This record gives sequence, C-alpha cells and structure tokens, in this order.
Amino acid sequence: MNVLIVDDNKAAADLLQELLGLFGHTARCTYTAQQALDTAAAESFDAALIDLTLPDFPGTEVARRLRASTTQGTPKLLIAISGFSAEDTGGEAAEGLFDHHLQKPIDIDRLGGLLAQG
Repeated sequence: MNVLIVDDNKAAADLLQELLGLFGHTARCTYTAQQALDTAAAESFDAALIDLTLPDFPGTEVARRLRASTTQGTPKLLIAISGFSAEDTGGEAAEGLFDHHLQKPIDIDRLGGLLAQG
C-alpha cells in the first residue's frame, strides 16, 4: 500500500515512514497541510495518515479537501493521528472525514492491521 504521511513533527513522520517500510508498504512524508495536498494531487496514494494539528491549517481541512477531490489516486483511506483521543479532537468537524483515529504514540501493529484491511 502507498501511504501519505502528513505530520509537522519531522522525526515522528520519518520514523513512521521507516516502520511502514518494515510492513512492506511505501510511504511519503509531508510536513505541512499544503505540501500534503500538492503531493496528493501529483502522486497516487491508497491511504493518508493525517496529523490533526498542522502549522498552516488543520488536518480536518486536509481530509475535507482530499474527500472532495476528484483526482484519480486520491487516498480513499484517511486515518487521523493526534496526541489527543478521538473524543478530544475535532468533534463534529472531523465527523465523517476520517475512517479511523489513532492516538500518538501510534500503535504500529494496529496501524498495520488497518492498512491490511485497506
């Protein structure tokens, strides 16, 4: 599976990219919301892991724009990643935008299972 990682914490994003490689996935890191949208428009991804707190605009807006995109190769599986629990992040703003929510630190086995289910 080809995965887009969107997280302004470069060290965390890069580590997640390496871990996904161990699971046999390919991944591309982006560190801002706009960079993520530009990358998603230019490349094809199966899934996106989106941090909810980004420096330029919220991860919920990234998800909203990806869901609205008609570009072929736009990720269909969107997973919110955050230091907060699902109950504490986004509320109604995130409703219907994400397929799953993972709290940091990310349980890599759970993430691997979600990606395997596709």
